[in-house]
Amino acid sequence: FFNPRCDTPERSAEFWRREMRAPVRFDGESQRGLKKEKDVRISNIMAAKGVADAIRTSLGPRGMDKMIQKSDGEVLITNDGATILTQMNVAHPTAKMLVELSKSQDIEAGDGTTSVCVIAGSLLDACHQLLVKGLHPTSIAEAFVLAANTCDSILQSCAQPITLSERDRLVDAVRTCLSSKVISQNSETLAPLAVDAVLSVIDTTFATTVDLEAIKIVKQVGGTVDDTELVDGIVFAQGAKKAAGGPTRVENAKVGLIQFCLSAPKTDMENNVVVSDYAAMDRLLREERKHVLGLCKKIKKCGITVLLIQKSILRDAYNDLSLHFLAKMGIMVVADIERNDISHISETLDLLPVAHVNYCVQIACDEVTRSGVGR
Repeated sequence: FFNPRCDTPERSAEFWRREMRAPVRFDGESQRGLKKEKDVRISNIMAAKGVADAIRTSLGPRGMDKMIQKSDGEVLITNDGATILTQMNVAHPTAKMLVELSKSQDIEAGDGTTSVCVIAGSLLDACHQLLVKGLHPTSIAEAFVLAANTCDSILQSCAQPITLSERDRLVDAVRTCLSSKVISQNSETLAPLAVDAVLSVIDTTFATTVDLEAIKIVKQVGGTVDDTELVDGIVFAQGAKKAAGGPTRVENAKVGLIQFCLSAPKTDMENNVVVSDYAAMDRLLREERKHVLGLCKKIKKCGITVLLIQKSILRDAYNDLSLHFLAKMGIMVVADIERNDISHISETLDLLPVAHVNYCVQIACDEVTRSGVGR
């Protein structure tokens, strides 16, 4: 910039250099604004450090477990950072960012949820010390970018490539992840199961990610962790219905998945059926029997030998009469399947759920059986 009061560009440049070196004076309002900015920065750093300090003691193989009581009264014992932070009710925006950071780490890597928060808290503590020394926040942020790039290059040079065909190395990696968990003493049993479960739902030749929704975990009360097993198929916690004497084991099964009810139709909420005499009651029962029998016959006609029934909220998904008819026809029934499990079953079996009996379809399976753990 050229100053008109200076007769040459050199003198003009010297003038602007003196102006830039001159101390900048603020009025009272500007001083208060600057102090407020510093207070906001310190508040953000302290909030992040508070979250990091809360889970710092659960880090590593010597870390301690946290006992958390949920809002519904359930008690949870864990040392997983993402689980602990999810159950924490944090209100500060910066603290919420650390919670989201832990969730992102869990989604991206599946481990290191505690470490990432502790490291973030330590870095922010170092930022606080630099701010006290007078460094500008922009300079600190730029230095972080350079440090991140340097760390990335160092980690890339230290990393050892591994393929999905190297099962033993994958098991070792999973065993290391489990070493700091509550079930660390069972890592020899669970690590191979976890690796085999993941390898069974992906194509090991070119897969880079895995859909964990394709792996279903079914829990049963009783037994020990050593009783855990991996099933190459679908496990239903409900088990097959055997009250009416239906089959509990079917080989070369034809499986069908329905979302309609095998029970008498219901009226609307504001309507009622009034039965005035015994003849009307008898006629009503005959019509109900005829309706349910017609549904069961159509299901049998489709060739279905194993019937999966979705759980209903508004009415009974099945009744004793329908179970009786299906048992007489030799059809195994697995009922009360949750709505959230329908998509998993449909994708696993490549079976389309149907909402009307006229559109029933079936898919072939090698074997469907009921065991002591509810399969």
